[in-house]
Amino acid sequence: MGKTTTALIIKLVMTFVASWIAVSLIAGNNWTWALIVAVLGTVVNYLLGDLYVLPNYGNIVASIADGVLAMVLLFLVDMATTGLRVNGTAYLVLGVLIAAGEYFFHNYLIGSGIVDKKSRT
Repeated sequence: MGKTTTALIIKLVMTFVASWIAVSLIAGNNWTWALIVAVLGTVVNYLLGDLYVLPNYGNIVASIADGVLAMVLLFLVDMATTGLRVNGTAYLVLGVLIAAGEYFFHNYLIGSGIVDKKSRT
């Protein structure tokens, strides 16, 4: 298995756990909603946060951006569907958990050479 595939699996699991806590445990939705949010969040955060923001702006900015982006994606899924109901606490918990997890995930990406560090940490 390649480095990028391993990284994406780690990111998906991390994002699913954060989504499950926020969407299922806190907001009371079915775990399948957490999986949908996790898959979308994994793809979008990897493409924008990990491959663009991280190398250009550093780990802290990328981690915060990934947390905010996760909240925005959750909001968009909530607005686009009728079956998902999310409260403010769920948005906040998801954003904080994703930002915290991404901080450590970014260190893994840089250390494994998947992402080149062009800027500050």
